[in-house]
Amino acid sequence: MSRRILGLLTAVVMLSAACSTEAGSRPRVDAEVDAEVEVVGASALDDPRHPGFPEPLIDPDHLFSGGPPPDGIPPIDDPKFEPVSDVDWLEGNEPVLSLTVADETRAYPLQVMAWHEIVNDTVGGVPVAVTFCPLCNSGVAFERRVEDRLLDFGTSGLLYVDNLVMYDRQTESLWPQLTGRASVGVLTGTRLESIPMGIVGWKQFRESHPEAMVLTRDTGFVRDYGSNPYVWRDDDPNGDLFADPPGGTDRRLPVKERIVGIMVNGQSVAVRRSHIVERRLVELTVGGRDLVVWHRSGQASALDADGYHDGEEVGTVGVFRPLLDGRRLTFAVRAGRLIDEQTGSAWNVLGEATSGQLTGSRLPAVVHLDTFWFVWVAFRPRTRVVE
Repeated sequence: MSRRILGLLTAVVMLSAACSTEAGSRPRVDAEVDAEVEVVGASALDDPRHPGFPEPLIDPDHLFSGGPPPDGIPPIDDPKFEPVSDVDWLEGNEPVLSLTVADETRAYPLQVMAWHEIVNDTVGGVPVAVTFCPLCNSGVAFERRVEDRLLDFGTSGLLYVDNLVMYDRQTESLWPQLTGRASVGVLTGTRLESIPMGIVGWKQFRESHPEAMVLTRDTGFVRDYGSNPYVWRDDDPNGDLFADPPGGTDRRLPVKERIVGIMVNGQSVAVRRSHIVERRLVELTVGGRDLVVWHRSGQASALDADGYHDGEEVGTVGVFRPLLDGRRLTFAVRAGRLIDEQTGSAWNVLGEATSGQLTGSRLPAVVHLDTFWFVWVAFRPRTRVVE
């Protein structure tokens, strides 16, 4: 299928999603910061090249419309949740975003997130933005508070390297989802704090967090949450993009090779997902820190079939620091189980010891992206490939 046809189809799908009475026009910036916006004379949504803005971190010429207007793909600002035990509308292998902040854990099903892309929420007492870009298969969570400013986010309707570009409603600056950094507008250079979050299978989440809460389909919008508007996005590793990356295509890997991207202390690596699947366990050092990456089956692709549970099996990947109470653990796969060699305890893909001496213990999670090569390397061109 040609790039032009793919682009047209996606625009039609998402424009139809935007055409409801609830979507409406975007909210205005609030009165408190109207004066700040007036100082520079423009919103980055309306004029990303305005000369009063700080020097942009990305080339505005490479921003392009994904079809819908700002908030045409409406974020969820008043999320509603139900207990895990009450959920009867998810299949065991369906992908969900798993987020833990402080002592609170929540799941955000991709069958809901694909239609909204952003949830402005508070978890564990921390204001967070939970985001998912279907074109990049990237789920990222951020703290919404920057110093003394509380931000909330909408969908700008723009893409950069096929990646969701968010905007904050307080200043209408533009933020590529993959970086969480204001890149055009008043707040250019401001960075959000990332929070570890993974895409996991529903059964895996349910068994590990039976007391958690789950984002419901009661969003205030009418959407066909059982259907997938992004079918076949991952069916061809050499597939077309809607726009070429600004720096050209890095040919070290196929454009849509699935990778796990990790950045620690300024150093970044891309681990081929096929490498993790084959070995089931990968230990590596990034930015001076020892990490463990492991894979377990039990998750369907969110970008493959009409129904989320019908997608190709891709499994779940977790990334952790192998430290527990200051003790360095080493791991091995034995008889199909992931165990630590110090105590023989068994661990699941969410970093929890499920049997043995360390039962109930959890490893520190590491921020990572389960995404495609093209978008990771576009933002981090010096990344090292682990094969």
